[in-house]
Amino acid sequence: MLHLQFHLFFFRKLFRRSFTQPLFCLNLFILDLHFHLQAYNIHVNGVLHCRVRYSQLLGLHEQIKKEYGSNVVPTFPPKKIFTLTPAEVEQRREQLEKYMQAVRQHPLLGASELFNSFLRKAQQETQQIPTEDAALDICLSNGQKVTVNILTSDQTEDVLDAAAVKLDLPDDLVGYFSLFLVREGVEGNLTFVRKLQDFELPYVSITSLQSSDYHIILRKSYWDMAYDGDVMDNRVGLNLLYAQTLSDIERGWILVNKDQHRQLKSLQEKGSKKEFIHLGQTLKYYGYLKFDPCITDFPEKGCQVIVSAGNNELNFHVKLPNEQMKEGSFKVTRMRCWRVTSSQVPISNGTTNPCNSTKCEVKLELAFEYLMSKDRLQWVTITSQQAIMMSTCLQSMVDELMVKKSGGSIKKMLRRRHNGSIHRSDSQQAVKSPPLLDSPDPSREQIVKLSTKLNSVSLRGISASNSANDISGDDFHGNYAFEGIGDDDL
Repeated sequence: MLHLQFHLFFFRKLFRRSFTQPLFCLNLFILDLHFHLQAYNIHVNGVLHCRVRYSQLLGLHEQIKKEYGSNVVPTFPPKKIFTLTPAEVEQRREQLEKYMQAVRQHPLLGASELFNSFLRKAQQETQQIPTEDAALDICLSNGQKVTVNILTSDQTEDVLDAAAVKLDLPDDLVGYFSLFLVREGVEGNLTFVRKLQDFELPYVSITSLQSSDYHIILRKSYWDMAYDGDVMDNRVGLNLLYAQTLSDIERGWILVNKDQHRQLKSLQEKGSKKEFIHLGQTLKYYGYLKFDPCITDFPEKGCQVIVSAGNNELNFHVKLPNEQMKEGSFKVTRMRCWRVTSSQVPISNGTTNPCNSTKCEVKLELAFEYLMSKDRLQWVTITSQQAIMMSTCLQSMVDELMVKKSGGSIKKMLRRRHNGSIHRSDSQQAVKSPPLLDSPDPSREQIVKLSTKLNSVSLRGISASNSANDISGDDFHGNYAFEGIGDDDL
C-alpha cells in the first residue's frame, strides 16, 4: 500500500528546531503523515516511535491545558469544519510538529507524567505489543548480561529499578546510572544511539528495532569524577565502575602508555579495584564517551573527526585534508549556544523526488557557537547520526555544573524516585570481574595539539535559526546556565 509522506527536507524553510531543556534530555520529534490513515508518525531521534491521529493529539492538548492552564500550553492547530486541502494538511502537520517540540522542551510539560504516559501508550499501541511478562537482557560494561523479569509495558525507570534489584545496587545509587541503547558493530565496537527516556518502553523500543545488533547497556550517567567516591563506597557500585573503567581502557577510549598499562595490570591481578579506578582517573579521557567517526567544518570544511564527550568538553581528533592528525577541545562553558538540525536526504541515485520510507535517511547536525577568543565567536558544525546524543551530553554537563554551583544535590538531579520501598529478590546477580587487560597497541598514532586550553564563558540556549549567520533574539531559548555561569568561571 502506498504511503504518501511529507518530510522536513521539503519545507520552504528548512526545519531547525531548538533543543534547550534544562535538567531534561533532548530529543528530536519529527512528524510525517500517513495520508491514507490520516495519522501522524512521530519519529524520535530519527526512529519511528509511534503513530497517532489528530484527535489523539487534541485530546492530549486538552488534558495538558486542564492540568496546567491555558497560559502554559503552546498553541495547538485548530479543528477545521471542511476537508483540508493538501496545503492545509501540510500546514497542520508542521504546526503539530512544532507543538510537540514545544511541549517536550518545556521544563514542566516535557517532564510531566501526562505527556510521557501518552507517548508510552502510543508506542505500545503502534508496535502492537500486548502487556505481558517478559525477560529483558541488560548488558554491563564487561559484557556480562543481567536478565530482568519485567512487563512489556514497564517504563525506563521501572527497568532500571529491576536491574538494580537484580544486581543488589542500593536504591540511593541507582540515580548514578542510566540505561543506554547501543548498536554493536561487526568488530564488537559499540555505537551509543541514545539514553533511554521516560516516554518510552525499553522492551518495546528494542523489540521494534528487529535486530540483534541492538542492546541495552547500564552505564554511569554523570560526568564529574568527584562522584565516583559515592559509587565506590558500595561493593556493587565499585564493581560496576571498575568494569566500565576497564572496558573503556580495552576499547581504547582511555589512553594508556606502557608504564601505566603495567601498573593497571598489576592492580587488576591483585584485585585492587579502587586503586585501579584511582589510577584510571589520572589517565587521559577517563569518563569520556566516544562517538563514531563523522564530519566537521572545523578547522576546514569536510574534515573527518572523532568526537568524544567528557570533562565538560567536546574533544576533537581531526584528520586534515593533508592527512595530518590534530586534536582540540571545546569547553561547554564557552559555547554561547548550540542546536540540532534535521533534514531528510534521498539515498537513491540522484533522485529529486520526495523521500519515502525506503529511499530517504535523516541527516543530523550539531552546531555550536564557540568563543574562540575574547571578541570572536565562531560556529562549528558536526554532521553525525549521533548529533542528538552529543547534544544530550552537552546539556547533562551543563546540568551538573549548575547543580554543583548552586550547592544542590546531584542525587535529586539524577533521580526522581518512586515513593515506596524496593524489595530485593532472592535471585540477585553478582557482577563478575573482567578478564585481564590486553597489551596496549604500540602503533597508536601520535596526536598533534590543535589548540591550548580555553577559558569559560556563559552558555545560552539553542538556536532555531535557519542559518548559523542569521541569529535573532527570538531564535534562542533560555538556559539556566546562561545566568548561572559568570565571570568567576572565566
